[in-house]
Amino acid sequence: TTEGISPHAGLATTLMDATTDKEPLVQEQIYNALCYLGEAEPEEILHCCDEYLRQHDKLAYPHRVIILKAMETVVKNNISSLDKSTAKVVILLASSEMTKSKEVVWEWQQAASNVLVAVGQRFINKVMEEVLTKFQPGILPHYFVMQTFANLAVSNVFGMVPFLNSILGTMLPMLGMAKQDHMKSVFCYALQHFSESIQEYVANLDQAPDPTVRKDTFCNEIFSAYEVLFNSWLQHREPKLRLAVVEALGAMSYLMPGEKLEEQLPKLIPAVLSLYKKHTETFYISKSLCQILEASVDIGSRSLDVQLDALLGTLHPQICTPADPAVPLTVKNHTEVLRCFTVLACSFPDRVLTFLLPKLESSSEKTRVGTLLIMRQIINSAPSQMEIKKPSILSSMKLPLQDSNNKVRRAVVQVISAMAHHGYLEQPGGEAMLEFLVRQCALPSDPQKPLPDGDDPTSDSVRSISVNTLLLLSTTVDRMNNVLWPYLLEFITPVQFTNALTPICKSLMHLSVKKREEGGNASLIPYDLNGWYGCEGKVDLLGVRGRCCLTPFSICCRKSSFTPRPNNTLAAVSDNAWICHFVTEMCRQLNGYNGFPTEKNFLYKCIGTTLGACVSKELVQKQLQELLETARYNEEAEWEGLASCFGICAINHLEETLAKLEDFVRSDVFKKSVGLFSIFKDRSDHEVEKIKSALILCYGFVASHAPRELLLSRVEADILRNISQYFSTKDLTLKLCLIRSIAMISRAVRGSTKCTDFILGRKAELVAQMVEFIKAEPLDSMRTPVRQWAMVTCTHLVYPSLLEPQLNDPDRTELMDACLAGVLALPPLDPQWDHDGDGSDELFADTFGALQELLKTLLQRSLTPHGLQDMFAHLGPWIKSSRQQERQRAVELSATLLHFYLGRLNVSTVVPFYNLGVLIALFSPRCSDSVGSVRQRAVDCVYSLLYIQLCYEGFARDHRDEMVEGLKALKKGLEEPDFTVLFRTCTNIVIGKRVPPDQLMSLLLAMFEGLADPDKNCSRAATVMINALLKERGAVLQDKVPDIMSIIHSKLQEVDEEHVRKAAQQTVYILAAQHSGVVVSSLLGSALPFDSHTCAMWSALAAEPNLTAQILEQLLEKLTRDVPYKESRAFLLGGSSERVATPLPMAATCALHEIMSAPESGPAVLGLYAPLFVTLLLRVSCTVGVQLPKSLQGRDRRSSSHAAASRSLQPCSCAVQTLRAMLAQGGSEAVVVAVGNAGGWEMMENPERHHEGIAVLAGSMARHAGPRLPLIVKSLVPTLSSALESQRVTATAFLAELLSSNVVNDLILLESVMDSMTGRQKDPCLLVRVLALRGLGNIAVGAPEKVHKHGATLLASMVNGLDDRDDPNNLVALEAMTSLSKLLEHLEERDVQAMLLHIAIRIRPFFDSEQPDLRRSSIVLFGNLTKFSEGECEAFFEQILNGLVTLLLHLQDPKPEVVRACKFALRMCGPNMGCEGLCDMFLNHLRDDRSLHYGEFMNNVCKHLMQSYPEMLNRLVLTNLFYFKSTWVDIRAAAPMFIGKAGPAPCCSFHVVSMGVDWGWVGRSWRSPPNVLIL
Repeated sequence: TTEGISPHAGLATTLMDATTDKEPLVQEQIYNALCYLGEAEPEEILHCCDEYLRQHDKLAYPHRVIILKAMETVVKNNISSLDKSTAKVVILLASSEMTKSKEVVWEWQQAASNVLVAVGQRFINKVMEEVLTKFQPGILPHYFVMQTFANLAVSNVFGMVPFLNSILGTMLPMLGMAKQDHMKSVFCYALQHFSESIQEYVANLDQAPDPTVRKDTFCNEIFSAYEVLFNSWLQHREPKLRLAVVEALGAMSYLMPGEKLEEQLPKLIPAVLSLYKKHTETFYISKSLCQILEASVDIGSRSLDVQLDALLGTLHPQICTPADPAVPLTVKNHTEVLRCFTVLACSFPDRVLTFLLPKLESSSEKTRVGTLLIMRQIINSAPSQMEIKKPSILSSMKLPLQDSNNKVRRAVVQVISAMAHHGYLEQPGGEAMLEFLVRQCALPSDPQKPLPDGDDPTSDSVRSISVNTLLLLSTTVDRMNNVLWPYLLEFITPVQFTNALTPICKSLMHLSVKKREEGGNASLIPYDLNGWYGCEGKVDLLGVRGRCCLTPFSICCRKSSFTPRPNNTLAAVSDNAWICHFVTEMCRQLNGYNGFPTEKNFLYKCIGTTLGACVSKELVQKQLQELLETARYNEEAEWEGLASCFGICAINHLEETLAKLEDFVRSDVFKKSVGLFSIFKDRSDHEVEKIKSALILCYGFVASHAPRELLLSRVEADILRNISQYFSTKDLTLKLCLIRSIAMISRAVRGSTKCTDFILGRKAELVAQMVEFIKAEPLDSMRTPVRQWAMVTCTHLVYPSLLEPQLNDPDRTELMDACLAGVLALPPLDPQWDHDGDGSDELFADTFGALQELLKTLLQRSLTPHGLQDMFAHLGPWIKSSRQQERQRAVELSATLLHFYLGRLNVSTVVPFYNLGVLIALFSPRCSDSVGSVRQRAVDCVYSLLYIQLCYEGFARDHRDEMVEGLKALKKGLEEPDFTVLFRTCTNIVIGKRVPPDQLMSLLLAMFEGLADPDKNCSRAATVMINALLKERGAVLQDKVPDIMSIIHSKLQEVDEEHVRKAAQQTVYILAAQHSGVVVSSLLGSALPFDSHTCAMWSALAAEPNLTAQILEQLLEKLTRDVPYKESRAFLLGGSSERVATPLPMAATCALHEIMSAPESGPAVLGLYAPLFVTLLLRVSCTVGVQLPKSLQGRDRRSSSHAAASRSLQPCSCAVQTLRAMLAQGGSEAVVVAVGNAGGWEMMENPERHHEGIAVLAGSMARHAGPRLPLIVKSLVPTLSSALESQRVTATAFLAELLSSNVVNDLILLESVMDSMTGRQKDPCLLVRVLALRGLGNIAVGAPEKVHKHGATLLASMVNGLDDRDDPNNLVALEAMTSLSKLLEHLEERDVQAMLLHIAIRIRPFFDSEQPDLRRSSIVLFGNLTKFSEGECEAFFEQILNGLVTLLLHLQDPKPEVVRACKFALRMCGPNMGCEGLCDMFLNHLRDDRSLHYGEFMNNVCKHLMQSYPEMLNRLVLTNLFYFKSTWVDIRAAAPMFIGKAGPAPCCSFHVVSMGVDWGWVGRSWRSPPNVLIL
């Protein structure tokens, strides 16, 4: 691409260059490509198109059209994201393209207009602003300007209508200027769309931007335009213009003033009607006429009455002319004309019917068909007006019902359909309509196919529409049910309706289902059979018609399990020979019903009934054997009939029936080789299985029908023995027959009056076999009823009336588990499963119902709390399943069982319902299950449980408890519940008031199990209910608190969910609010280091300030009550010192940290700020250098890599962290930051620098937490006398540092703290004494104005420090000198005068100390003392002279700080030397910022000294001699040089020599001329 042009723009330009291609396909592809690019970058492509068209002004319009169409599409698809600037560009371009040529170039200008309309969908104001510039008064506008206005009015009604008033005002004068037909047409087009837009705007004023707009606003302008159009343009010779005018007049008629419209109607309607003769395309005329008629009716016009005959006479032929589907306008014209008839029929029903009904007798087929179409229209669209006309309309339909023309027949069927919807067929004469409809359903097929171009409907098409209409009326039109039922039955037997049997029977099936759903006697047919239509002739019942007629009856028999009972008839005959002959004839008819299984089974039942009435046992056995031989075993549908026959026969012939079945079992029928009967040769295994199935089913029916008194003795020996040999089958069909037969057998045994004394020996075996069948079914789907039938069978087998033998517990458990797993574990029912009609949903529902009945039966055997508990021990895991469908099914089962239990419960004595708590805990959380149906049914479970509890408490079963009944009100809000509100209410009703005290703990334990529920809603519900229970009833659980705390901790370990953690914290809080001491003791017993769950439990105690304060006080008490550490045995025996932390204070410290780490603890920490701070500060002091117990050392190492305990367990680190947390929550974050920046927290943990860290803390407290200090100081001062040295050190260090801040003075703490420091001077701990002196010295910094007041005390303390005898390293003296230097700055001479010489003499030895700090401090102090030497000038001058040599020599000290101290001291001594030159030298040359040339300086100093104090020479020389053996090389060198510069006297020679000084070396050191050395 060209530089600066994006790829999209470059590609678009290339495409637009290719628009000149003449191939239409290429142009279409270019258009599509531009649209595709526009979807990716709409604004860029639109700008590119704009630029291209402007640059290529000469591009031919066909090619411009392609680009404009692409722009239109891009704008339409991206109008919502288009910005204003792009829209403006597009509008200007389109406007220019549209009006560039004054001539009308349709394709080009239409494309540009369409772009403007597309932009106007959103930017209507900008479009109108541009287009209105081309619409000036007095100037005929461009054709497409008007068309754009019209299209905008259609596409953006709410945006355009506000402009229409001004547009119409400008446009009306232009109508007279329009001379060309195309301009007149576009004005008409605009007026039509303006009118339609105004109507839509007024009809939707609630959505309009300006609701004040009314139709009246435009009435005058519209009428002015109407006069021009009607009086001038409608008479034009050009047909297209006339159509445009009439189309506009129709839309304008709605907006014309009412009186004007009424005035114009006598002229307007005839003028419009006259156009029908002038135009072949009449759609626009009909549309306009309909609008005019509607407008006329709206104003209540009286002119229509006069015009009605002309209207009907003109419109009727329009309908009678058939519409051509190939010409859409003719179809639309029919629609509009029918609308006209609707308008007229609503206003003039009598006259319209008077006009129409005679037309039905016309000889013209078109007239009859057209009239019927109009009748259908007005029946549907004017029902209220036609209500009283129903009899006359029905009467007028007699001739059309006899019409043989297929078009008329089809039209009549359509009219009948309309009549059915509006109650016509319920009137007298409606039966004729239905008979006509049925006759059309029975029409024979046409012998010849119609010609392809024929438009007459065939008989097949008439029959098809009639069949569809009949089915429609019977299935969807409810009011027709009583009309069609049972009337349609009369059409079954007449031969002429044979072809209609299928739709008739289908309709009857639908109607019978509806009637059964209505219940009661609705489905009964009050018929006199002799009065049936056509029954006077005989019907061949055994022929094809007979079977067809029998079909509905047999279906009804099947659906109602009907069994024929002709016993009364046979008894009345009482002719055994006839009965025998009758049964033989019926048996012969069996083969005639092959292929009709329902009818054949019915015949089998009749045969069985007749055999039962037969006296001849030989005939019975013969016929039974014949039935077994001739049965079609390959057809499963026939087994039912055969088995029913044997069962019914066994009612009177049990012995013969069982004997014949026994013979059949022993025969070779089940072998593949030739058997007893010739028909059983060479059967396959599959065929043999079918015979077995039929045989087993026969046994079941025999047991079901046999007399009960005879059955019990034969059931095991003759029936079960023969059935049980097939239990090992894998064949599904045989398995189903086995299950079904055993079910019938057990049901029959159960129904016997003597069954209570009957022992079914095979009971356990049969139940076990059913369980095996259930287990063998796949768990991923349910396609067979095996489970259902097996459970039904088990229900009968375990029914309470069959007392012996009862199932043992293992068998009962296996049965329940297998059945529950076989049903509940199935995957969810898929709505798509049943699309093929396999009935999966119905099968599952039946199976689930069978499971319910089985469990009810099992529960009925033990209607006790223990039996209920045992049942829910099996159901519990399913109720808590992670799969929604399993929970849904399990809770549904539970609700059913509990309702059953409550209904059957009969409490004779008051007994405890000991498991209420456990069961309540099982179901209550389910009330907030994520599945709505589970929530509903869980409430039902709780409801039943509470009423069961009331029954056990002695209340009657019909007693209604107001609080329990309140649960029903909760169900209404369960669809979208607020779970918090719901469960608080539910808990108050259920738990708070109903659970007995002795079950509280079991309820709680079960509720805690619910925390691990896979459904988070239920887990949350359990937590809410636990907390509500504890809040209300927790006061009585004090002894159980440790157990509850342990359970909470274990559940937190088990369930890693945020909501569980928060709820557990709430639980701990509730317990602590009631039993704070027990909770604290329980938590302190947790293993160290605390894991994350224990930490969370501690954090819960920070929730409420009052409780938190109470907990903090308890922890502080436990922290201070026990000793902080114990001395190790090695230390006690004199070995190395080792201190080991004690566990309780450690646990309390960790607990404090966890509580104070919670943001909610802030208020409580603030309330206990001082005691917390002091206690934790002292805890820090007691843990410095203290070791962990050996039992915890390994844990501490492990915790460093464990996420749950990232904090150190080291005692001191833990204490420091807790102190930091306390300061942060106490609002002293600035203190934490400041101490951290200074490294104070690390110092505190360091035994060597602990006191420094404390000082940093104290300083930060003074700066950032001053108001907290009074209480802290008050609490801390007593610890200065603590027996623990570490506490005294910490307290002293803290208070000492406080004295360096003026906040101490501001808070009136100075005197008390100073007194405390003064009292520590005799402390046995050296560090305490040092810190005490440091604190006293800090007064000079913190409260300098108070130094003078307490000067004597402070000086005495400092002097005592200098004189400390128990200070081998002079640390106390060092601190005394440092502090004294600070104090002297704020003392006066009279304060110091008495001690001046003592101090000077006392510090003099430290000038030459090996410790630099001592040298520096003593020299600085000496310099400071010189300020106070005026009173004792001579005495102190002597001290200056004594120290002068030392000070001068130490200018060469190796330590810079000592050198600076010497410079300071010499500068201070200078003014007291009495030598101005020497003073000036000291002040000028000894400045700290100036380097010193020592030799030159000493030379000048010696000159001044010798000039001013010649008598000092000997003293100076002797003092220098002392430094000849100094350990510092530079000082050793400086001493001889000093002597050399001073010029030693001869009198000193002996003395020097006697000292053994190497004068040669001295000479070398002087660096002086030899003659000086010689002297």
